Amino acid sequence: MKSLKHLLSTLVLAATVAALAQEQPKEKTADAERKGPGADPKPAPAAPAATVAPEKDPTPSVTEGEVTIGGKVVRYKATAGYLVQRDEKGAPKANIFYVAYTKADEKDVAKRPVTFSFNGGPGAASVWLHLGGLGPKRVVMTDNGGAVSAPYRYEDNACSWLDETDLVFMDPVSSGFSRAAKEQDPKQFHGFTGDLESLADFIQVWTTRNSRWLSPKFLVGESYGTTRVSALSERLQQKYDLYVNGVMLVSSILNFQTARFAPGNDDPYPLFLPTYTATAWYHKRLKGDWAQTLAGALKRAEEFAARNYTLALMQGDALAAADRDAIAAELAALTGLSLDYVKKQNLRVSIGEFIRELRRDEGIVVGRLDSSITGVLDESGDGDGGPGGGRGNFFDPSMEAIRGPYAAAMNDYARNVLKFETDLPYGVLVNVQPWSYKNVENTYLDTSAMLKNAMVRNPAMKVWVANGYYDLATPYYATDWTFRHMHLPEPVRKNVTMTYYEAGHMMYTHVDSLKKLKADFSKWIRATLDGQKGK
Repeated sequence: MKSLKHLLSTLVLAATVAALAQEQPKEKTADAERKGPGADPKPAPAAPAATVAPEKDPTPSVTEGEVTIGGKVVRYKATAGYLVQRDEKGAPKANIFYVAYTKADEKDVAKRPVTFSFNGGPGAASVWLHLGGLGPKRVVMTDNGGAVSAPYRYEDNACSWLDETDLVFMDPVSSGFSRAAKEQDPKQFHGFTGDLESLADFIQVWTTRNSRWLSPKFLVGESYGTTRVSALSERLQQKYDLYVNGVMLVSSILNFQTARFAPGNDDPYPLFLPTYTATAWYHKRLKGDWAQTLAGALKRAEEFAARNYTLALMQGDALAAADRDAIAAELAALTGLSLDYVKKQNLRVSIGEFIRELRRDEGIVVGRLDSSITGVLDESGDGDGGPGGGRGNFFDPSMEAIRGPYAAAMNDYARNVLKFETDLPYGVLVNVQPWSYKNVENTYLDTSAMLKNAMVRNPAMKVWVANGYYDLATPYYATDWTFRHMHLPEPVRKNVTMTYYEAGHMMYTHVDSLKKLKADFSKWIRATLDGQKGK
């Protein structure tokens, strides 16, 4: 009897152990397959770190919509969700939020272009290009991009690029809804190299999962996003053998020496001067027949910047007194600033100083992102306004005009139209400082060489650069200078197209410039694709 009881006990114990062994994988699988935008992509913390990755990303939200562009209705599918980036063991590193718009009922996606888009900052989400100019919806501002009061609105965008290309907007880690995975340090993404690798990985994975390797591919970035785009054009070639058809640089900054107001670096002063002149012209602070038109004023400013002004700055303290007086007089005439102020600044006026000084007598400050926009001057303002850092405490009315409307619009649009559910705040512009420049330390960051390498190795690739005359963050003349000093071989030099707008950093906030930007883009991408046929 005891032997029988012992045998029965042994069988029960064995069955229990077997049942538990069968149930454990089910528990892990259920946890790993949790879906929904707000789901934790990791299984229970007790699981080994190397095996916690879910087999699939959280299920994205998919909706449908339509927009009329150029009198034609474009039907599209919108996919909003997370792409989980993983390490070499498959463990999650980051959850990248993206919104992809693909044209509905497209018969041959291999022929349909796809464009990857992101903004800059660093720390900016993709909302600016997304809901400003490219996507099927746009934030409603005044016609010149000025501030509006709540309740904020967004509407159909008749100038969307969706009639020409599918669009994928992605938020770099820590911006938008994108976050580093649990137990991952977000600082690994807060730097030139980590950020670049993350974006390159996203593009490769999205392209693979959506069967778009044969599609014509384009990259578009704005501000520091152009730094990303220029570097990505080379990195995608090197790491993934992914060659893009073209890159679009909106308000470009490739060579940071052209925009850093730092001791010993005189380059920015002549390169910013034409934008100072454009700003002074807009605010009616210029005198003389040459200032009757913007074109006339810019011509004079560019000639002075390229010749006498640069030569004077090169001489430093050795500049003769008479020459110094002559340079100061012309600089005052071209900037609308007083002669005494220009002399006091030693012929060198930084962004932060210029935007506060131009209309100080009226208690007005002009914008940095868009110098046509004005605000109330804060006399406690400080800083030089250099892009990407060193901005001090000065107030930029053009930034504040758009920040609230865009944040409100995206938070509503993502949840109520795209049906993406999350309690996370959408970070339109977050603090990711200090931004690491590891591997490019002790020098000014310059990605123009990376863009040049990509162009030489892919001679069919086209480059389009959009510039705003009232952009004091990434001035057009500095961009012109950068491309003139890339020393591009003649066969690829012709692949660069420059366009200019009477607007600021985000030229699409101006209705007239938005229309011109769309027309210029359509012309450029069609010519690019037509020229690449059969090559």
